[in-house]
Amino acid sequence: MADTGTRTAPIFLVGCQRSGTTMVRLVLDSHSRISCGPETRFLPDLRRIVGRDWERLARFGFPREDWLRRIRDFFGGVHADYAAARGKTRWADKTPMYAMSLDFVTEVFPDAQIVHLIRDGRDVVVSHRKRFGYWSAVKCVVKWPRYIRAARAVGATLPADRYYELRYEQAVSEPEKAMRGLFEFLGEPWEDGILDYDSKQHDVAQKYTTEAERRRAAVGDTAPIYGSRVGSYRRELDPFLRLLVWVFSGPTLRALGYR
Repeated sequence: MADTGTRTAPIFLVGCQRSGTTMVRLVLDSHSRISCGPETRFLPDLRRIVGRDWERLARFGFPREDWLRRIRDFFGGVHADYAAARGKTRWADKTPMYAMSLDFVTEVFPDAQIVHLIRDGRDVVVSHRKRFGYWSAVKCVVKWPRYIRAARAVGATLPADRYYELRYEQAVSEPEKAMRGLFEFLGEPWEDGILDYDSKQHDVAQKYTTEAERRRAAVGDTAPIYGSRVGSYRRELDPFLRLLVWVFSGPTLRALGYR
């Protein structure tokens, strides 16, 4: 691990949607050195250059490593310029869907640190239903374990200082302990007030702010990080979704220690 405060490796925050990645993104973005801006989502599209389009593009005569460098310079340059404009020296990317293409992410950025946020799949299904509708919840019982397996498979190939799993449940029940562990992994110093992310400026869509405010008001909790949604599946999963979760998500839930 590099000396505290000297790391410059990019950070990628991934996880199945509705797992709390926005919350962790805002905590990261509250650090004086780290900039974690809007989701990018387009990095997997660039994979075509060295993937299905490679036979054609190889005729330019540039080796594959050169194309990867160009992708790295372009994608990393966007983040670096954005971070510099905000007075930050290190960038992070929070795009949940990159959990499905971490092999490419780590090929483009061989020094990247991966933070994989994991939440109880049953609560993720509930959150999908509330946010995106019932059919989304039905599909989530398959999507959630697929995201978990894909990210963990790549994580298993990386050294301990490059892949980190953070549980949502600990992040909201013991936020300082959980986030101190995260920043220690990142090699960044802890900063007082970092958990009060809502007192800082972030480039985040208004819908996220509105949703968080609505949920805090519903439970009478004004803290930026709240744990009221942990275990929501016990109250809000109907019998059909419970059956689907048991069939399709059960093995992954048990492997992760969720009971």
